[in-house]
Amino acid sequence: MSGIEKRRVGDRGQVTLPKEMREEFDIGGGDEVEIRKESGKIIIEKPITREDLAAGYRARADRLRELHDEMNGVSQEADEYLGDAPEWE
Repeated sequence: MSGIEKRRVGDRGQVTLPKEMREEFDIGGGDEVEIRKESGKIIIEKPITREDLAAGYRARADRLRELHDEMNGVSQEADEYLGDAPEWE
């Protein structure tokens, strides 16, 4: 799919989202979507849920812990290799 699909708007203003897009964005019957105007366009998107947001924060915290542990190890290696830093005056 090229990303552009033409659909006809029904008498009641309804538009059917293409099946491939519904599957790609995990949108099913009864799901909510957000609709807004932006720069002269109509934007339809799946809202971010609290669960999605929490998962993102957890993933970021995990990555920060990994970086902290890695930097701690590098710092210890440097201390062992270089010894204590000299006093600067």
